[in-house]
Amino acid sequence: MSCMYKIDTIFKAYDIRGIYPDEINKDIAYKVGRAAGKFFNAQFEDKSFRPRAKKEKNIALARDNRLPSEELFQAVREGIKDEGINVMDVGLVITPIFCFSVIKFKLDGGIMVTASHNPKEYNGFKIIKKNALPLNPKESDTLKEILIRGDFSKKSSGGHIAIKKEVINDYIDAILELSHVNEIASYKIVIDTANGVSGVIVPELKKHLKNAEIVGLFNELDGSFPNHDPNPIYPQNTKSLQERVLSEHADLGIAFDGDGDRILFIDENGERIDPDLIAATIIRYYFKRAGKVLYTAVTSRIVREEALDSGNEVVCSRIGHTFIKETMEREKVIFGCEASGHYYFQDTYYVESPLLVLFKIMEAMSKSKMTLSALVGQLQKFYQNRTDFKIKNISEADNYIKRVEVRYKKISRFGRLPNIFYIDGLTVEYTDWWFNLRASNTEPVIRLTIEADTEELLVEKTQEIRQFIGLD
Repeated sequence: MSCMYKIDTIFKAYDIRGIYPDEINKDIAYKVGRAAGKFFNAQFEDKSFRPRAKKEKNIALARDNRLPSEELFQAVREGIKDEGINVMDVGLVITPIFCFSVIKFKLDGGIMVTASHNPKEYNGFKIIKKNALPLNPKESDTLKEILIRGDFSKKSSGGHIAIKKEVINDYIDAILELSHVNEIASYKIVIDTANGVSGVIVPELKKHLKNAEIVGLFNELDGSFPNHDPNPIYPQNTKSLQERVLSEHADLGIAFDGDGDRILFIDENGERIDPDLIAATIIRYYFKRAGKVLYTAVTSRIVREEALDSGNEVVCSRIGHTFIKETMEREKVIFGCEASGHYYFQDTYYVESPLLVLFKIMEAMSKSKMTLSALVGQLQKFYQNRTDFKIKNISEADNYIKRVEVRYKKISRFGRLPNIFYIDGLTVEYTDWWFNLRASNTEPVIRLTIEADTEELLVEKTQEIRQFIGLD
């Protein structure tokens, strides 16, 4: 496999990610560090990457606890230093804390060694710039071109490694300033960190949630993820948590993903809670006539309805933190959400804030004196289904999506006219049901999201669309 092919393969829509050691390894990590150093070190005049002016730069470097992450961390650190960049070692932290460190210390950017929610075979790098904003597509393309064309034979002097910064307590304090944890009732919580890096924050939660009894599940750091993959969006990965909530007679359970920027809730009955219902609950209790609320093309209608009923404006964005954060900053959005369990607040500089979501949900439970199932049950109006269709190559996705688009345009000539949108893939919307069909940004998969007013209509339309796609 050529170097060019590997680089094309590992650059995703939101970050750099691939299988270790074939696609992501120590050599690639060093070159990523060098390329990122060149990117942060200069404003480029043309394709030769000559800097207009040189100014000392400082970036944060952090990692998760995957088995190869320490090795990759060391390699990328050397690459950054060899470009004359100063490195602040943030250590083993969740991605929101890594982002917080860039904001708190007014750094020029940062690199996190992580493959987020992917299985243990993967690793990669999340790269952010000032104010913890992700690279936009144009900047990502520039970084990729530097990685392909850059001359890494010469080393710069001047870069140094700062003393490791302990920022976990500072982060928790910052989140607590936006919360009212003293008003939270006495709850029993089961926390599943999937043996991922989120295990480092569980002791801090025990300190600050003094009224709560916290039961840990798979909190020991183990980058082989021996109990289940660190992706709670898939039901098989929360079975143990659901069972533990029931056996402990807990009030709720929560699951984090591999790098701790997603959160998924389990109610007291051991049932998974749709992340969109959590978002709608937060809007109802905390964002009355507050401003603009962001949703994506696959977000449940309940989020839009609740935002509008609460006197807010709504803004639709493409899926993915790169697009969401850029939109939130541009539109001055106060709160944004993704169906995958990412939540964004203007108060936290648009950085994913799972702990703030946890605190806010428990505050709402306490104020309303409702169980979690009753709290979100107020907003359970629609029926939804999500299905992934694997394809051989992501380049084939457009053909399948076009096939479905043509069928619904044809149907509309003889029946009810739908609204058709193209913000992120294909969205076809009727008054009593809608669907979105889009290509994944990270893997060769077509994702179908469908929602209807009744369960019967959901089943009928799901079967109809599956037939049109033709991948069963």
